[in-house]
Amino acid sequence: MKKLEKQDFRSFPTLNVKCMQKIMLAVVCAWLFAFSCAERPVDSAEKLHWMSLGEAKAAMQKEKRPVYIDLYTDWCGWCKVMDKKTYTNHHVIAYLEQKFYPVKLDAETQKTVEWENKTYHFDPGYKVNTFALYLTRGQLSFPTTIIIPVDDSGPQAVPGYLQPAELELIVKYFGEGRYGREPFDSWQKNFKASW
Repeated sequence: MKKLEKQDFRSFPTLNVKCMQKIMLAVVCAWLFAFSCAERPVDSAEKLHWMSLGEAKAAMQKEKRPVYIDLYTDWCGWCKVMDKKTYTNHHVIAYLEQKFYPVKLDAETQKTVEWENKTYHFDPGYKVNTFALYLTRGQLSFPTTIIIPVDDSGPQAVPGYLQPAELELIVKYFGEGRYGREPFDSWQKNFKASW
């Protein structure tokens, strides 16, 4: 077999720039075609149907249920995590829509809020709506889960991020009618999580 010398390689045909561009374009097109035809995962996350406070009040006239309020702000990182991880859980969605009137409320809304024959306004000093102060008894924290029971006993605030399993304990306490009839500690001790 003949030994190739360095100068022997010069005799091979060289690819010109235009030919290389065509090859690269073909490779990119093939790659794009392959990935555009590939089956993409479908965003199967269900969406929770949030109501306005007005819608919740109107619905309560027809059927008594507790009102569930997600009190958030636009700048709150944990609020966004709760939206993404907790409020897309199918158990959470099904339970809240069956047992509560779920309301999403921006604590910093500058709109006038009316609830139980009272009017609440934006407070520039606190930079929140006074309805948020009422709901949290002045203990602002975001996110805060607020439950307004059907017995008119006033809002019950649970501050902080809640995972679905943590939320289950709380919403079932109210949703199963145990609030006001059984101490929470007793409920928590006997509770069997399923989410």
